[in-house]
Amino acid sequence: MVPSTRLASIQLNNATISFEDRFTLSELDWTIEPDQHWVITGANGSGKSALAAALAGIGKLEAGTVEGLPERVGLVSFEAQAELITAELKKDDADIMDVVSLGTPVRDMIFEHCRDGELANELVEKFGLSHLLDRAFRKLSTGETRKVMLIRALANEPDLLILDEPFDGLDVDTLAMLQAHLAAIVESVPMVLVLNRFDEMPDFITHVAYLDKDRPDPVKGSKKPREGGRLAFTVDRQDEAAFNELYQLLHLKTTDLRVPEADPASRLPVLDPSQPLVKLTQATIRYGDTLIVDRLDWTIERGQHWQLSGPNGSGKTCVLSLITGDHPQCYTNDISVFGFQRGNGESIWQIKQFIGYVSTALQWEYRVSTSCRNVIISGFFDSIGVYTKSTDHQKKIADQWLALLGMQARADQPFNKLSYGDQRLLLIARAMVKHPPLLILDEPCLGLDDMNRQLVLALIEKICEGNETTVLYVNHHTEDRIKEIDNHLTLDKNH
Repeated sequence: MVPSTRLASIQLNNATISFEDRFTLSELDWTIEPDQHWVITGANGSGKSALAAALAGIGKLEAGTVEGLPERVGLVSFEAQAELITAELKKDDADIMDVVSLGTPVRDMIFEHCRDGELANELVEKFGLSHLLDRAFRKLSTGETRKVMLIRALANEPDLLILDEPFDGLDVDTLAMLQAHLAAIVESVPMVLVLNRFDEMPDFITHVAYLDKDRPDPVKGSKKPREGGRLAFTVDRQDEAAFNELYQLLHLKTTDLRVPEADPASRLPVLDPSQPLVKLTQATIRYGDTLIVDRLDWTIERGQHWQLSGPNGSGKTCVLSLITGDHPQCYTNDISVFGFQRGNGESIWQIKQFIGYVSTALQWEYRVSTSCRNVIISGFFDSIGVYTKSTDHQKKIADQWLALLGMQARADQPFNKLSYGDQRLLLIARAMVKHPPLLILDEPCLGLDDMNRQLVLALIEKICEGNETTVLYVNHHTEDRIKEIDNHLTLDKNH
């Protein structure tokens, strides 16, 4: 990648960039205009730092094109910091010539390649490094080294400033000073910041790029696949709805919050641990001469998450209704659910209490005007709407679910005023509040745009990370797989 001699828009067109045999960014389509300021964010391991480095001309262009990279790029990152320290440590090798290397002093590190000495002096004072100018660079603390790199980048009059987690490790006063300085130069320097935390995003940021993990083909001659990432979304900060969705996605992908605990007062009866959750033996569904499901054998054990796939008309919903007891042919088949043998006198409600269920049809039915909090609370009562007084503990659990979804501020908003995707997230939380042994998600991504689909998939991943609920996830898009689900059943049409 050859830097441009003029400052213009930066364009990555279907670019694939590799970083030795360690990491690959694939099929990047991205344009940065001179008046834009970007944040790169995403899950751990998705390639945020790699993308920032690519804008500095680092990495090997494997495919596509990269145009408009400026000549002077100010890059501050942990990787660049480590390279500087390593270079300084190598100077110790000079002792083989009976010379004691003192290393490069901070003064030289800052001023030798500085284009704006006055600004450098000002920043040295503001960062509190005046008393360290004659100290060897390699003798500084990690935080002090970071400050030196920031001063070097800012005082070199860069055409593009790239700051990878610039606020990490800074004290409160230094953080405020740096943010104020960045805000003061936004009219003259395009900036790209790598941030994990949305609450650290400066007000001047205009756009957000979200990266997700990718799995490229294995490196030739290597048995281990090269790690990879891809640019999943770019969002204009002025698009409030899209920005909020991206915030929720990052929140679900990176938060340390786990699925809230169940309400002890609403705890379900204990199941026989020796019995599988579901066992279908030679299950067959037929309508006249039309065979829908043909002699299906399927056992779902506790903690064994499944994805059920197949084309339209292959019988996915029919199989689900055999499990829930809603299909008239469930009593003519050999079906055991939660230790109950179908047809031996059990009631449908004895079965349904152990199942959480979410489908597009349920979302159509949930038309009552109630708050987001009450939608989740209704899961304690298996009702559409809340008609029984809820306890303080149930309200607390509902609020914990809202926190997990990044929707605390919308607790009292009407459910029917939310986006289609947010409604789906709340209905999944509603199905989960009692921690059912089996959660059935029937095409949960149906009707969702790409961003909302990623939100729902991220929530399902969170649920699968728990150990109380087994997930049965139904879809027909192979790209919507959940990494925590490693059991798959694919149905084919029998007619």
